[in-house]
Amino acid sequence: MRHPILARWAASLACLAAATACATPFDAAGRGGQGHGPRGDTPHAQLGPRPFFLVDDMSEGPLKRRLQACAAQRPAYFRSDFSIGHRGAPLKFPEHTKESYEAAARMGAGILECDVAFTKDKELVCRHAQNDLHTTTNILATPLAAKCTRPFTPATFDAAGNLVTPASAECRTSDITLAEFKTLRGKMDAFNPRARTVEEYMAGTANWRTDLYAGPSSGTLMTHRESIELFKRLGVKMTPELKSPVVPMPFDGFTQEAYAQKLIDEYKQAGVPPHRVFPQSFDKNDVLYWVRREPAYGRQAVYLDDAETVADLPGYGELASYKAQGINIVAPPLFALLTTDGSGRIVPSAYARNAKAVGLGIIAWSLERSGILADGNNGFYLQTFDSAIKTEGDILAAVDVLAREVGVMGIFSDWPATTTFYANCAGLR
Repeated sequence: MRHPILARWAASLACLAAATACATPFDAAGRGGQGHGPRGDTPHAQLGPRPFFLVDDMSEGPLKRRLQACAAQRPAYFRSDFSIGHRGAPLKFPEHTKESYEAAARMGAGILECDVAFTKDKELVCRHAQNDLHTTTNILATPLAAKCTRPFTPATFDAAGNLVTPASAECRTSDITLAEFKTLRGKMDAFNPRARTVEEYMAGTANWRTDLYAGPSSGTLMTHRESIELFKRLGVKMTPELKSPVVPMPFDGFTQEAYAQKLIDEYKQAGVPPHRVFPQSFDKNDVLYWVRREPAYGRQAVYLDDAETVADLPGYGELASYKAQGINIVAPPLFALLTTDGSGRIVPSAYARNAKAVGLGIIAWSLERSGILADGNNGFYLQTFDSAIKTEGDILAAVDVLAREVGVMGIFSDWPATTTFYANCAGLR
């Protein structure tokens, strides 16, 4: 039987070649947006040059030719749930900020992520970790630095100038109140381990990112409630991640269960229906709490996999046990889902095949997070298929296998324009 994605590819390209008014997959399924799609129900996406640069940079082959044909002839691009904004669009914007979320939505991300931590007064805020304020905000340059768990300590060096002790600090959301949190400004997540001063420590942005959009007029931090209202206005779905606390729980009487419940309650209070929310956690107990206590929202709860290597990944039996417990969606890192065959081609991994076999939905994380790909040493995310990535653009071959052969529901990306482009060209909702 012909694969449905391939069928959509053929229909889409035939339509473009005939220069007709092509329908998009959102015509029937893209309800709830507030933009100006073909039937007024799905916003146009603003992709910028990066997806097209990647296509032109791909190794030669049929996929490159199909994507080039799409790029040359497609008149417009539209939002897709396949495209998930990982912390917004942190390739260029400070993560979990209003500006980062808005950029991701403009690039066509159909789902946006607020990682959820809590403050000293037990209010929920969008931060990737409870203890990352020293690298993701300007807290060290403010009077609130005095409240940090560990103050800034400069780096030390020996007489020859060799680093002896890296610079360090630790500032937690639970160190400060919500009102204090809202006085901070987000910055690109980075630090300089050789810093002798706070100013030097707060620098260190990777050279493949940018500080261009991290100036004094940007970096607006958000509470979880504010993210919900923003996402509603943007017309996107929502995937909050309950972050693991670094403080002992209960925290001042605030239990882990109360934390998990508060996250769901804020969606209920905002009138967000369960089908528009994908709550996530690396802690299976959180996911099972939602499955059992909040089944309407728990039906789409996502169990994140924290595997560091292939050896850490669950086998068939463990994946089957997730399904038996009521977990319907898993989200592993990219490397878990892909490998290479004898000819060096990217193919689905054993994990991917097993997850599909037991009936689990799959979401992958995270694209556009590995820096410059052409250097041949792409680390964590690409560890199982790095040998197949010869150029920057070859990452689109991995996206194609994830979509067409693994059948993922969506892909988290630090720059959602890339996944939005692919989704539109492949006819994915």
